[in-house]
Amino acid sequence: MHSASVTQLLNSLSSGALTSRQLVQSCLDRIAACDSQIHAFVHVAAQSALEQADQIDARRAAGQPVGKLAGLPIAVKDNICVRGMPATCGSRMLQNFVPPHSAHVIERITAADGILLGKLNLDEFAMGSSSETSVFGPVCNPWNQRLTAGGSSGGSAAAVAAGFVPLALGSDTGGSIRQPASFCGVTGIKPTYGHVSRYGLIAYASSLDQIGTLARDAAGCALLLQVIAGHDARDSTSLQQPPELCSPDSLSLQGLRVGVVREHFGPGLDTEVASAVQVAVSQLQAAGADVREVSLPHSRYAIATYYLIACCEASSNLARYDGIHYGHRAQKFQDLTDLYCQSRAEGFGAEVKRRIMLGTYALSAGYYDAYYLKALQMRRRIQEDFQRAFQQVDVLVGPTAPSAAFALGEKLSDPLEMYLSDICTISTNLAGLPGMSIPCGFTSDGRPIGLQLQAPALQEARLLQVATNYQNNSDWHLRQPPLAKA
Repeated sequence: MHSASVTQLLNSLSSGALTSRQLVQSCLDRIAACDSQIHAFVHVAAQSALEQADQIDARRAAGQPVGKLAGLPIAVKDNICVRGMPATCGSRMLQNFVPPHSAHVIERITAADGILLGKLNLDEFAMGSSSETSVFGPVCNPWNQRLTAGGSSGGSAAAVAAGFVPLALGSDTGGSIRQPASFCGVTGIKPTYGHVSRYGLIAYASSLDQIGTLARDAAGCALLLQVIAGHDARDSTSLQQPPELCSPDSLSLQGLRVGVVREHFGPGLDTEVASAVQVAVSQLQAAGADVREVSLPHSRYAIATYYLIACCEASSNLARYDGIHYGHRAQKFQDLTDLYCQSRAEGFGAEVKRRIMLGTYALSAGYYDAYYLKALQMRRRIQEDFQRAFQQVDVLVGPTAPSAAFALGEKLSDPLEMYLSDICTISTNLAGLPGMSIPCGFTSDGRPIGLQLQAPALQEARLLQVATNYQNNSDWHLRQPPLAKA
């Protein structure tokens, strides 16, 4: 059951070979037995999940209609609000916060009869690439518990890889779905900015944040994306146009123009990662794709551009957590100013403080034009690079990350080295485009490798077309870590 795809589970549920209660209980048993090794979950909603399962089973037995996700357990990254469940963002600042409302994506999942199994661990306020900065402790990689699961949606990727849930929600600001998907050997998609409402997503960088989906394969990601995508009037950036998703009769790659991004194969790329990605590209070519090299010349400025824009937006978004309006309140203080200072000093971790300070500095009167304004100008250049590239090709491919999963603690003392973990993914967010990571191999010591796919805005169908074709002709996404076979 833990190795079954979403499609297989839905078939078993609809045929009566499996009940929703049996599936949920199996997931709960799996979490209880194995999550002490992974630390993917920060909250398990066992009772409510079983109650939901029983209701769905009763409706099925009575011949009543059920939703697209009926009976499927789904876990949620803990920066997405679910009414009645904690929403901590992995931070002491929100450690006791229980939202009175649910995010738009949660409303849609509930309406489709998806079963909410609990909340997942993450880097504090989604600021990180290793899921090590959470107040609940680090997420471990199911393939090797000494390795990071990636971040910031490390709990989401690890939960799917470990067989705790068939589907998970994550958020992606600079690669936070795709990089952990790559590290954990699962499939993850970040949709076009605005395709999925951000209402109920606790903000990090509002012009970059986007909720997306993780599963074992592209079909699972596509199903959940179909449910959560669509317009929401409560999000001013929400698009009116629903995403066009892939159908089974449109999977041929014959004549599809696939661009290999030259800049993603430069210095710093691990040789085993490069080799696996090149083999995957050759397989796409053998399937009929027209493969050619393309350039994104301004991508070398993406890290600097991203960390200026994201930190500036974080500085603004996190200003509300002051111990008065929101968040942790210090118990010992001398006056109002000291209350603000002590509450924020105690509530935020080191990485969050670093990004707030960087953003505050860049937004200050003497430096706004020199830093923030120039970053916005470079963001436009990066967007124009993608526009030119997509005049030549239909889809871009390359490595999801420059390396496979690294050891826990390896990069915590070197923020710049940590930031470089997202060098291949960040440009996608700056341009507001859809991106996806699919498993494409392993290193010699057994660490998963991810292939990144990028497409023009609103073209999620192209990503799913390529991903599904590749997965129909490979088995990387079917492989499971030893933990998942326990």
